[in-house]
Amino acid sequence: MAALGKIRSRGITLIVIIGLGLFAFIAEEAFRSCNGIKGEARQQVGEVLGEKINVQDFQKLVDEYQDAIKFTMQRDNLSESELNQVKDQVWQQMVTNRILEADAKKIGLTVTEKELQNVLNEGTDPMLSQTPFINQQTGRFDVTMLKQFLDSYEKAKITNPQQAEQMKTAYNYWMFVEKNLRSQLLGQKFQALYASCILSNKAEAKLAFKDENEEAQIQLASMAYTSVKDADVKYTDEDLKAKYEELKPMFRQTIETRDVKYVDYQILPSNADRNAITKEMNAYQQQLATTEDPSSIISKSGSVIPYIGLPVSSSAYQAYPEIAAKIDSLGVGTTAVTENKDDNTLNIIRVLSKAQLPDSVQFRQIQVAAATKEQAIAKADSIQKALAGGADFETIAKRYGQTGEKVWFTGQQYEHANTMNEDNRQYINAIMNGEINNVQNLAFTQANVILQVLDKKAMKTKTTAAIIKKPIDFSKDTRSTAFNKFSEYVAKGTTLADLEKNAPKFGYKVQEQKNVTTAEHYLAGVHATRDALKWLFEAKEGDISPLYECGDNDHFMVVALTKIHPQGYRSWDDAEVKEILKREVIKDKKAEQFISKLNGLNSIAAAQSKGAKISEVNQITFAAPAFVQATGATEPALSGAVAATAAGKFSKKPVKGNAGVYVFQVVKKAMRPGVQYDENRQMQMCMQQNMQVASGFMQDLVLNANVVDNRYLFF
Repeated sequence: MAALGKIRSRGITLIVIIGLGLFAFIAEEAFRSCNGIKGEARQQVGEVLGEKINVQDFQKLVDEYQDAIKFTMQRDNLSESELNQVKDQVWQQMVTNRILEADAKKIGLTVTEKELQNVLNEGTDPMLSQTPFINQQTGRFDVTMLKQFLDSYEKAKITNPQQAEQMKTAYNYWMFVEKNLRSQLLGQKFQALYASCILSNKAEAKLAFKDENEEAQIQLASMAYTSVKDADVKYTDEDLKAKYEELKPMFRQTIETRDVKYVDYQILPSNADRNAITKEMNAYQQQLATTEDPSSIISKSGSVIPYIGLPVSSSAYQAYPEIAAKIDSLGVGTTAVTENKDDNTLNIIRVLSKAQLPDSVQFRQIQVAAATKEQAIAKADSIQKALAGGADFETIAKRYGQTGEKVWFTGQQYEHANTMNEDNRQYINAIMNGEINNVQNLAFTQANVILQVLDKKAMKTKTTAAIIKKPIDFSKDTRSTAFNKFSEYVAKGTTLADLEKNAPKFGYKVQEQKNVTTAEHYLAGVHATRDALKWLFEAKEGDISPLYECGDNDHFMVVALTKIHPQGYRSWDDAEVKEILKREVIKDKKAEQFISKLNGLNSIAAAQSKGAKISEVNQITFAAPAFVQATGATEPALSGAVAATAAGKFSKKPVKGNAGVYVFQVVKKAMRPGVQYDENRQMQMCMQQNMQVASGFMQDLVLNANVVDNRYLFF
């Protein structure tokens, strides 16, 4: 139970560490019914290395970790955006882990129990520091506490199933951490093994030190590509084809993508809709200002902020920044109806009370239940009298099958509640307002609770408020009118040409989105477009979709599939590829022109006479691309050329850069002041660079794993 309390107290921190872990599994409606999905292939959420990932198997993993994640976050669900981030993280890590495990198996690479135990004994891994098994004296992970907890859990499963059930969430969370640690260790071993194949030596270390610390000062003559208009440069298709062959690797497409044109119409409230809700809110304002029971008014209004009737800090309104920013400064009373343009809502706030209250309270309790309410009251009265007479709290608690342990209660545990009944209000108020060491006897509907507050911390301003926040929404009539109009437009748009021709007549705009993949969560950035995405990846070029009702029931959409880009190399005459080739060919043509002007020169003055702009550039090193202010670009090629040119010498030939062509005179070269060569440190830096190379190798493994992503079929 103590472990459970500690986990709850660390909720926010645990969110962070879970997000950094190798596994983070949570879903809300992630896997909906597969009704209507035909064929075995449609039951697969994806494929890695030829191995199919069945949706049921994926669901099993989600179920395994969902409870632990929700527990640590102390929230019922995540926002849509948070869910999508988690889904992406889960998928990416699943792909990485499957590839890693496959390669590790080939070479016999495993994580032994001894290696895992060594990590636990060291106790320095960040994941361990966020578990409840922290020694309060050292502030570090304590493997002994972990072993005691696991032993207690195993014993409780046999002797006290009820206690074991209470400990199960903490146990499951530890299983979650342990699984993460094993995967993390395997990844580290694999990466270290690969990095060890990339050797560093003393000569390399010395060269790297020189590359990083030898600085050059130059006089630079620049001819910027922007000085010649693109329209004045002539080129042919043969030039484009030749450049395509040169750059072909960059046009390799590892997954299929699709281009679409679409019309998205968002329904907005009419003036009549706005006037109607304003009138409604004015009436609620008058009722809220005078009522003795705000909960009934809040419930009737349909406010997006529930009424809990308890004092809360401004952080309780973190989802509503405009309220959080002003709630502490408002006095007792009721505001007028105000509009918040950021979230398109009308708002009323009635402040009922303000007080300085603790944000953390330590307490202990004894729950007293009986066959009848009268019997419970009698038992509770006798316990209260015994405690008043000096009886030991924990001893009495154990007599009733409870621990009576000291626990901390924080504002975060109730401030974000969606509902709150009267018993809960009474209980929380007793905790927050109770005098230290005073024993309270609380009578509830089902039982009594003997409560003793022991300590209070973090005093802050807390406000009890009733808030009505309502969106300025469109009416049913407005939506019906919009739907009929869009339906007529779609009915007349049997081809893309029809959609484009008719759009202005209806007041719509045809938009375009290129390179849509199966990894997309939304089409065109509009929520709830999964059906449109499913249609898109089943459609043929030229197909027109049906009308989709999407967004938050406030969007209509129709989609035309204009182009399918299969996996492999895009052709040279693909519109996007051709545009890249044009830019590169034009740049090459300009460079040829400038190089011909600068070839054979032996001084900065001669280059200036040819039209070059002169500037001075300092602190150029080989290890970092030089920034040329004259052309506004970083130029790695220039850094390399300067490094190869001795002090006092003029560049041997013009340098073709990203934004221009350059010649230069090296004025001087010198090591950075104050730097000294440290062989051990430099060798270590080289090894770190090798590890980075090894990390990049993992990306190559993913590219070659023939990954198929069918998540769009399920969420």
